[in-house]
Formats: sequence, structure tokens, C-alpha cells
Amino acid sequence: MRIDEILTADGPCFSIEFFPPKTPEGVQQLFATVEAIKPLEPDFVSVTYGAAGSTREGTIEIAERIKREHGLETMAHLSCVGETREGLAAILDRYAASGVENVLALRGDPPRGQPDFLAPEGGLSSAAELTGFIAERWDFTIGGACFPEVHPEASSLEADLAYLKTKVEAGARFLITQLFFDNGVYFDFVASARERGIDVPIIPGVIPIASYPQVARICALCDAEVPPELDAAMRELGGDEEAEALLGVAYAARQCEELLAAGAPGIHFYALNRAPGTRAVLAALRASRPWERAPKPAPTPAPTRA
Repeated sequence: MRIDEILTADGPCFSIEFFPPKTPEGVQQLFATVEAIKPLEPDFVSVTYGAAGSTREGTIEIAERIKREHGLETMAHLSCVGETREGLAAILDRYAASGVENVLALRGDPPRGQPDFLAPEGGLSSAAELTGFIAERWDFTIGGACFPEVHPEASSLEADLAYLKTKVEAGARFLITQLFFDNGVYFDFVASARERGIDVPIIPGVIPIASYPQVARICALCDAEVPPELDAAMRELGGDEEAEALLGVAYAARQCEELLAAGAPGIHFYALNRAPGTRAVLAALRASRPWERAPKPAPTPAPTRA
């Protein structure tokens, strides 16, 4: 099913992001996670595309396998890094042939050791350009990434939103945010996007912390800020990973509850190929149903008769 159609249904859209492992043991763990999460009926799952396209084949194979063998709707990531137009076209043709209907279009990070992104010869230079390339020739539902705390390469929020609007104009039908921990950042970002005419659904991305040092490293790479109170609470646990995971689940559950009660269209979980935290948070949300407390749109007044 197409994600833009899922997002028009009643209730929130829940999705889970995986990454292609580099070892057979990692692949086994990933599919164990898929099976563990499947009973909670996520609306779709996504499979990332490694830095510099390093896990391209893994992305394609895992996306196809999740769709074919596990029956879960799948969104495959695709980036411009290291790909010609012909190479991108071949990947998109393969996705279409395998029944994948949803693609997340990304520019991608430059290869390690290369400070700036350079478009490959015969390739594309931006996510907006890739979005337009896909929309012109294939019938996928296309998603885009967005950054509530501003993309690290953007000069300002204004510039970041102006560029984001070009993605939507090129054909992105929904957006998924980079991970964040302060819901106020998301609410302010959505309000600013709406003021600039960006009207597609913006799905918040949330990570249930399992290992704080691991998540701290991820945040440093993507310029996501951990609130001082959360950072202090994690550090007080003294490296106890079991306690970190329990706190991570509690924090993520509260964060998601507030987002959904305020009308967010769903939650995209960054699961890091692990089941317990995401399972716990999603199960709690299914039980408490905070979206039923979301503000309802004002009714349209009935026309008056003369």
C-alpha cells in the first residue's frame, strides 16, 4: 500500500526503520526483529541506504525480502551518492518489479574523508533533483527527509525550509524528520513549514534509547541535541545499559504520547535493528491511544439560506 494512502486513513501511521547489516549474524538479528515487531502491525518499515551507497545491495535485497516473505509494506531508501542516472534507474526498475511502491529520496552523505558532497559524474546533486527524477518516470510514492533542528549544511532555518519546499514541489508526498528529543522543536518546525506552504504530512522520527553512548554518537553525527535533563538522567545511571534502556523506553513513550495527542500524523521509529524498545513503546501507544485526544478540526459552518 502507498504511504500517502496510509496517511489519509483514520488513526496514526506507525513505521519502523532498519539498516542493512554487514554480517550474516546481523541479518539474522534483523529478521528476528522484523518477526518480533510484526504482530504490532506497523503500517510500513523502511530500509536505509548506507553512507556512500555502501549497503546498496543489502538495501535492495532486504527491502524485497521484507515485502515478499514477511508481508510488511516497505519503503526503500535511495540516495544520489556514487550513482549515475542509469544506475539509479536500474535500482528503481528493480524496486518496481518486486512490488515496492514507496521510496525515500535522499541526497546522501559524502563519502568518509570527503568534506563536501560532489555529484558523481552522470549522477544527481540533490534530494530534490532525485525526487523529480523518480516522479517523472516511475509511479512510486516518494518521501523526503527533513530536519527540525536544521540540516547541518543549511545556513539558516529559512534556507533549509526554502530547500525543503523544492522537494515537495518536485513530488515528495510526505516527510520524515531526523530524530529529535524535544517535542517543542518539532511543533515549531511544523508551524514554520506550514507558514511557507509546505502542506504534506510531517512524520516525527523518534529513537527509543537502548544504549546511551551509541545514541549520543548518532546525535553528534547528525547535529541532534539531547536535552540537558535527559543527558543528566542518562549519565546518572553510570553506564548501566539495562537502566538506560528502561529510561529510553519511558522517555520515548512520553514523547510519542505528547506528539500524537497534539495531532502528529504518526511516529517513525529509529529501531537500530532492535526489537525490545520499539515493541514496548508501540505496544504502550496502541493500548493508551493518545491520538484520540488530538484536537479535532473545526466543523465547516453550514451555508445559510437567504
